[in-house]
Amino acid sequence: MPIQAYFDNYKGEVKDRVENFHGNQLVYVNWDKHLLFSAPFTLMVAPSLTYAEFIKEVLPTAFNQHPQWSEVNWQTASWLLDGRAFTPQMKVSLIDQGINHKSFLRLQTPELTGIANASV
Repeated sequence: MPIQAYFDNYKGEVKDRVENFHGNQLVYVNWDKHLLFSAPFTLMVAPSLTYAEFIKEVLPTAFNQHPQWSEVNWQTASWLLDGRAFTPQMKVSLIDQGINHKSFLRLQTPELTGIANASV
């Protein structure tokens, strides 16, 4: 979702353009209802990474501090991509699934309600 200035004469240099990440892209990721993390993580990833690699290699670097991370049932987990329901294809690259620079992924695990059921 692009940001739009409310005035026409803005001349600032955009520093987070995809060209500035040496072939990588930024992806925002949030684990809904898990309040140990106060905001989405911004992760720099290769667009060619498969979704399976993303789950196995990248997401744990952000979320494995949470005591429920090891309990995530990937068969029942659901995802939103930029606010819309999304069913990832595990063997397909992020970019080929429409996960672009600065896309926002939300992980939803209905059977996990956070530490001490904090999100109930």
